[in-house]
Amino acid sequence: MAEIRTAMMIQQWRQLTFLHWRYPAEAVRRLLPAELTPHTIDGEVWVGLIPFLMCDVRPPKIPEMPWLSRFPETNLRTYVQGPDGGTGIWFFSLDAARLPAVAVARAGLGLPYRWARMSLRAAGDVMTYEGTRLAEPRGAGYRIQVRSDAEYPEPELGPLDHFLTSRHRLYTVKMGRLVTVDVWHPPWQLYRGEVLELRQNLTEAAGLPRPHGAPLVHVAPGVRTRIGLPRILR
Repeated sequence: MAEIRTAMMIQQWRQLTFLHWRYPAEAVRRLLPAELTPHTIDGEVWVGLIPFLMCDVRPPKIPEMPWLSRFPETNLRTYVQGPDGGTGIWFFSLDAARLPAVAVARAGLGLPYRWARMSLRAAGDVMTYEGTRLAEPRGAGYRIQVRSDAEYPEPELGPLDHFLTSRHRLYTVKMGRLVTVDVWHPPWQLYRGEVLELRQNLTEAAGLPRPHGAPLVHVAPGVRTRIGLPRILR
């Protein structure tokens, strides 16, 4: 994807972990707008839980704002196909540790952000993410601890790795209308990861069944991003 020239926001996403599970198609489809359908690979539907650190969050040409421009975020998402034939991300929820950021994203784009008390800690090759919602459903949260195999980068990314991580569009609904937003970032530098601890109920809070089995894990140091302007799908 070509770099977005007219950006609404610029951001850096750091210290990411991608946790993905296979899901029954109907369990996901019933939570989507009618205009969207699950985007599958080899006939399978996937749901991802991605905790990370947001940095340098600001409009273009505006200086970074201390405290407000840096905070943990965690999103729960799936992959969809739109009525225009495009593909992208549908967010079931996005948790963030800054109330102003939550309010702006909810009002401006209709994204399902939730205010939460969150932390992110690195100790060598181990990352620990924790969060508890301060907004509805109050108390939903997670604790995730992952070890990165950063000394051994992916020898070659396969179709599934690209399918789950190389996404450059999101879909949302604003005032009853389906909206897309394009997102540019350079290719990921991905590593395998190992889950050391995983407790979460964000899936159930979103109306999904509890995932079964161990997740597929990727870890990434991060990328810089440019967020495009929203576009209504007619």
